[in-house]
Amino acid sequence: MKRFPMMLQLVFILFCVMIIPTSMMTWYSGAQILGYSENAIAESSLNSLTANQELNENALNYIAQDTVRLASTNIFDGIRHYQSYEQLNADYTRVETGLSLLKELQRLTRSNEGVYSAFFYLNGADYIIASDKGIIPLDRYESLQWIDEALNEKDGIAGIWYPRFMESQQMVLSYVLPLNRLSTSTKGLLVINLNEEQVAYHMNGSELENNHYFIINKDDNTVISHDNKELLLSDAQTIPIVEHVRKQNTSSGYSFHEQNGERLLYTWHTSPPYNWLYVNSYSMDTLMSQTRSVQESILVFTIILVIVGSILAVALATWLSKPIRSLVRQLKARDGSCNTAANELAFLDTAFRRMQDEEDKLKYLIKEHEQDACSLIIHHLLKGDTLDRKKSELLQEMFPEKYFYVAVIAIDQYSKYLNKTSPEARSYHQYSLMTNAINQQIEGLYIHSVNYGEGRMGIIINVSEENKQKESLLITCLEQISAKAKDVFGHSVTIGVSSMAQSTSHISSQWLEAIGLIKHRMIQGNGRILFWRQEEQSNLKYIYPVNSERRILNYLDTGDMESISLEFEVIRKQIVHAANISYDNIIFIYNQLVGATIKHLNEKNINTSAIFASQGNIYSDIASIDTLDELEGYLKQFYMAVIPYVDHSGQDVNYIEKIFEYLDAHYSEEIVFEEMAKEIGISYSYMRKLVYEVTGKSLIECINQKRIQKAKQLLVKSTLNVAQIAAEVGYNNIQSFNRFFRKFEGITPSSYKASKLNR
Repeated sequence: MKRFPMMLQLVFILFCVMIIPTSMMTWYSGAQILGYSENAIAESSLNSLTANQELNENALNYIAQDTVRLASTNIFDGIRHYQSYEQLNADYTRVETGLSLLKELQRLTRSNEGVYSAFFYLNGADYIIASDKGIIPLDRYESLQWIDEALNEKDGIAGIWYPRFMESQQMVLSYVLPLNRLSTSTKGLLVINLNEEQVAYHMNGSELENNHYFIINKDDNTVISHDNKELLLSDAQTIPIVEHVRKQNTSSGYSFHEQNGERLLYTWHTSPPYNWLYVNSYSMDTLMSQTRSVQESILVFTIILVIVGSILAVALATWLSKPIRSLVRQLKARDGSCNTAANELAFLDTAFRRMQDEEDKLKYLIKEHEQDACSLIIHHLLKGDTLDRKKSELLQEMFPEKYFYVAVIAIDQYSKYLNKTSPEARSYHQYSLMTNAINQQIEGLYIHSVNYGEGRMGIIINVSEENKQKESLLITCLEQISAKAKDVFGHSVTIGVSSMAQSTSHISSQWLEAIGLIKHRMIQGNGRILFWRQEEQSNLKYIYPVNSERRILNYLDTGDMESISLEFEVIRKQIVHAANISYDNIIFIYNQLVGATIKHLNEKNINTSAIFASQGNIYSDIASIDTLDELEGYLKQFYMAVIPYVDHSGQDVNYIEKIFEYLDAHYSEEIVFEEMAKEIGISYSYMRKLVYEVTGKSLIECINQKRIQKAKQLLVKSTLNVAQIAAEVGYNNIQSFNRFFRKFEGITPSSYKASKLNR
């Protein structure tokens, strides 16, 4: 692209910006139109199917209601006594009665569109009164055997619709209504035969081509109505879509299918009153013809828009690139060494990069010189050296305000930091912290820093008269520095902040104050911001835990590491609660404990050189530790290494025997473990440790197991009940007894007793 003229690039960019989105929107809108159109057509077709179904069923319901109204009249009463054709034609009055019924049947046929015929059959009679054939003998009318099959499906007093072929091969839906006692005392049947073509008329309301329909009786899975008359009353399983509709398990819906390269829409709806399934199929090619026409129009419009847009892009690119082409010609005329093969944008990019590189180099040299000068001045201030005139002027620019704080940043666990970082990484970390977090101008504060070595950095904070009482501003600044330092070093840092001074001549004293505060993390922990308080530096107290030293040596002889750990917690509480204890006093306490332990081991003729040969200088390790937590952890490791060399195995066996003798004697009583340990002559923690090492169980589990074993014997051999046995073995309530018995034996005491006695 760098070798193409800028005007061609602009044309290409404008073309992409204007034409590609337009084309994509056209394609997307066309696809969306098709998608929305398909769904809208499908919904409309489903609604049309539902409307046709309602129209058809309304017509059927009207015929049924008209038939029921006729059945509820007394017109049948006049012929109910005439069982034979001869009796009905015996005189004029009887014939007149039959003709009256015939006229009603013919009226019923004429008043309902699509009704092929209607007839009445009196139970046991040998004649039929039919609207199409009049009053004729039964043997001259078509067979009525199908009526029995239709009535088998009837439920209640209402009539039933039954699809069938007449003897004339006319497909009809026959409505069969048996007369009942609620309307007349005459026993017989009214039958209305509706042409299947009338149902087809209702279902084929649309005039679309390639539209097909069918109705299925879901009770017997037969086709009731279909535009293909050859499928009437056939098994619906022969129609492929039926199985798909059944699997949908929905009363209505639609779906699209590909068949012989044609996309078809199927809609279906189930009629609960009749349990009929109505299905319509449409050709989507026919339905979507208008939508595709709209899509083609959009495509033509897009092509026209692309052509016009291309012309505008060329014109606009020429106009926009004119000033830049003029500037490039002027630069090339001045500097003949530039790359003339590149286009205008590449040429300008190269020229501006060269200028920027030269500017950056100059800025870096100036900044580096300023930083070196500032760092040197801060070093002189911290040492208390006298500054010459130039440095004093620069100091005035660095710290224009009256009041000063000095802070020390110390990396916590510095030895670990040294072990996992290289000198280059440490230099980068210090530079990153100084440039990004410390040497920043915060409103009301002027801050400068210097690296002081051994994981420490010095900070001088200059505060204005207005802000000297705003300690919250200083705390916020230091908290930001602490958070950034933790991210940079991967370790927390402790910050010591000196008292406030009004002159740079006190900065060296302030530095010593801040250095002294760092030692306070021994008690207060890592990651703190510690402020100088004059009252805390006076009346320093000296303590030494003599009793704890004696107890630790006793526990060492018994191998009770848990009690030693508890004693360290006692020592720690004494140190924490001692007001104004010094750092040197804390280090002395732990150094003295180590010395007393080594002396004790030597008195027991234990070779301490073999124990500590690989541990280096223990006293130096203690001096390098920052906090009480770390110091306590180090001493615990120290004693864990010593315990295996102390011989206390014979005492352990003696203590174990005493423990189990005591449990055997007192298992049925309420045992206080501390008093038990005191009577045996050991600590409770050591006793608990010995029991667990020998049995793998706790003291409570051992006691409960002894109680349950005794209870099992009493359940089988004594006449005591469960509550009495529970009290006998030491349980205050039967619930606890039942719970522990089930825990150890898996069943209740009653079940255990029953199982043993039934054997």
